[in-house]
Amino acid sequence: MTVTLKANAEITVPSSIRRKAGIKPGDRVEFSVSGREIRITPKVEPRELEDYLEVHDPTVQAHIRESNSDYLAGRSRPAEDFLAWPWAKPNSR
Repeated sequence: MTVTLKANAEITVPSSIRRKAGIKPGDRVEFSVSGREIRITPKVEPRELEDYLEVHDPTVQAHIRESNSDYLAGRSRPAEDFLAWPWAKPNSR
């Protein structure tokens, strides 16, 4: 996407770009400059980063897919089964 800058105007990041980058209202961002390149990096809290990495873990994704398949097929499991998974235990962190 290309825009033309006007004198003394601030730059607004278009909503479609923010959405693709996963930047939401209230997020904190850091600006850095290298030559003529401006980089905008979302700053996440350690807990948010931990959650992000956990959800992208292949093992967790496999369990999510399995659970979705079971749900769509009308099958259910007791909550105790879910809570028995190591990453679901609240005191495991």
